[in-house]
Amino acid sequence: MIARLRRQDREGGFTLVELLVASAMGVVVMGAVASLVIGTVRQQPKISKETQNVSSARWMLERLTHEVRNGISVKEGSTASKLSFEGYVRHSTCGGSTVLSSASPAIKCLITYECSTTACTRKETNPEITTGVAKTVFSGLASDQIFTYVPSVPTVTSATFVKATLRLPDPTNAGSPLVISSGASLRNATLGY
Repeated sequence: MIARLRRQDREGGFTLVELLVASAMGVVVMGAVASLVIGTVRQQPKISKETQNVSSARWMLERLTHEVRNGISVKEGSTASKLSFEGYVRHSTCGGSTVLSSASPAIKCLITYECSTTACTRKETNPEITTGVAKTVFSGLASDQIFTYVPSVPTVTSATFVKATLRLPDPTNAGSPLVISSGASLRNATLGY
């Protein structure tokens, strides 16, 4: 019988104190993991919006540089917040939405990008008529100083290169904006069209 009692003392297992300590540690670890997951889920909409802003800014710059490459000349009145130039577009009319066939020649239009501290608009009109409908192409800017012209001397109309720099609000609120830039030469300006 004594041998049987000694055998029961050697049987493995956890004491009540060990189980309570392990349970408390498990609760602390699970709380930390839950806190991280909740924080990540709360940040997801903000991160998605920032990603969408960057993607939209890249698209706008890509479109702008494509149009500038087909440009003929920068027009008087262009500033750091406004770019107005004559260029070729593949529409049946200036400002129209009907795309020309590849066999038809592109037409000459006046294209104007105008930016404020909140948004950029684009207007496409006949070169002789400056009135038209401006459409918002991008919103969410931190600055209206977008366009740089090279050369800018003696006047902006002599420019053959246009650089666009979009400053988006700082996603981390550290003070410096997110900057995306691109530029292009007016190919038709150097060809003399």
